[in-house]
Amino acid sequence: MNPPFVSLRPEITRADALTLMDWLEDERITRHLSDSRHVSRFIEQAVSRVQLPVLTPLFNQGGRFFMACDRHDAPVGFVRLVKAGSDWEMVLVIGNRRDWGRRLGAGLLREAMKLAFFEMRAEKLVARIQPDNARSLKLFQRCGFLLERETPALLSFAMTAPRYLRLLRDSPSGPAGSIHITEIDQARLRTLVALEQASAVFELEHEIERAIVVDARQVPRDVVTMNSRALLHLDDEEVEVALVYPEHADDGAGKLSVCSGIGTAILGCREGDAFDWRIPQRTCCIRIGKVLYQPEAAGDFHL
Repeated sequence: MNPPFVSLRPEITRADALTLMDWLEDERITRHLSDSRHVSRFIEQAVSRVQLPVLTPLFNQGGRFFMACDRHDAPVGFVRLVKAGSDWEMVLVIGNRRDWGRRLGAGLLREAMKLAFFEMRAEKLVARIQPDNARSLKLFQRCGFLLERETPALLSFAMTAPRYLRLLRDSPSGPAGSIHITEIDQARLRTLVALEQASAVFELEHEIERAIVVDARQVPRDVVTMNSRALLHLDDEEVEVALVYPEHADDGAGKLSVCSGIGTAILGCREGDAFDWRIPQRTCCIRIGKVLYQPEAAGDFHL
């Protein structure tokens, strides 16, 4: 079973800063954060000094900071990624104690690794965990991090990019479960990703790498392949769309680029799949109602 839905939001608002201050007043949350006092003081100064509604640049000094949000876009925690030499060090926090035990941490770590390795092109992620932080130790080990260094005060766990890709391909799960793409689509999409700016299509690259690759003549008929038409349910709205390459996209005609949020989300999915997906400004529930046309099923292998 997949962990509950969690997304990472790069925009940090003034309201987010106040929420972070509340979280950092809880000793059970801050006891395992080595720089909690410094962070709390920095946030307090930022809120009092800057009267802007968005504080993202302040939080990204020296690294990258993301708010973790649930299915309803409510903040549940945060992720901080800091460059440490050739590595990136990760700090991951679920902010409310009432959310502990809901497996949000697993979803949060999955999203953080996706972003670090595909958008930020990290070669290695490091997590430094205190020996008595049993929850974090269990989480990082379960997700494939390996113990790299040990002192009485800290255990350093690491995930390299090659190991991450290997684990991703061996266990290709995601919000919609396993997805399938054809060998031809995989080759074309990898070329597309190579030509695009990596940060703009890192979600698509992640989906390509985790997909189960099949021969075009053997792909199930109910899978959304490239140039397929499908009936979708987006929250309460029913729409008919075609999944196309960027040069053929036309939102007005229902032709969605595979690089768009929903386009990336439905690639390789099957009829009946339903899942939450973060699109610009909100999270929506996507359900694949019916595949109306699939080139492979129709014998149109030239598309």
